[in-house]
Amino acid sequence: MKKYLHVIGIGIQNNLTYRFNYLTRTLFSFIPLFAMIALWQKIGGAEHSGWTLAETVFYYLLVAVVDVFTAVNEDDWQIAADIREGNISQFLLKPIDYLWYRLCLFFSGRIAFVMMAFIPLAVFIFCFRSYFLLPASTAAMIVFPFSLLLTALLQFFISYAMAMLAFWLLEISTLIFILFAFEYIASGHMFPLDVLPPVLQHVLACTPFPSMLYVPISIYLGKISGSGVALGLLTQLFWVVVMYGVARLMWRRGIRKYSAYGG
Repeated sequence: MKKYLHVIGIGIQNNLTYRFNYLTRTLFSFIPLFAMIALWQKIGGAEHSGWTLAETVFYYLLVAVVDVFTAVNEDDWQIAADIREGNISQFLLKPIDYLWYRLCLFFSGRIAFVMMAFIPLAVFIFCFRSYFLLPASTAAMIVFPFSLLLTALLQFFISYAMAMLAFWLLEISTLIFILFAFEYIASGHMFPLDVLPPVLQHVLACTPFPSMLYVPISIYLGKISGSGVALGLLTQLFWVVVMYGVARLMWRRGIRKYSAYGG
């Protein structure tokens, strides 16, 4: 454990070197959110789906919060580059697990990003403070952080598994963009999934995408309550375990094919 804590410490230091990039990335990421909030303010909220204007606007504020704490930041690109350039060779010879090494770097990146994004995020929320809503219940307030953690793990394991394709493909950027585009819609970034027809909601419920954003926000706002909260957490945990297994499987299969160039 000590070596992985050291990796987190080094990762935070390296990420803080690029703090200006984090700051500008955070500021520009708020532009589409401003546009979406303005659109829903004009429409008056998704009332036909049971969302008031305040809930709809605050939904997008929570999207920004969840993204800051859980979004993958170039980890898949870096993992794919390590495979392509032969940098993973060193991890085959040292007593360190590459998946846990990358997971530590992921969390160190999130810590650094939260530190840099805190002030812009606070200003963003302050601008829409009239729409601020407290957690729907004490249970929602307690469960929300655990749901965030599961969201972060799920996002990382999916990105890690996607990056493993670099063992077989020279360039995976197109696949990463396709996954990101689909996830942006299917996870609830663009709009609450409640606004979709019931058939599509049921289809998406069979995928990990709602667990990547919509579930934690719905728990906070009370759209998921009672036994639905436990079901939502269990669903997230299920997909975390599944994607962890997929990531491990792809690593084992990929290593058999791997030729150690460079590194």
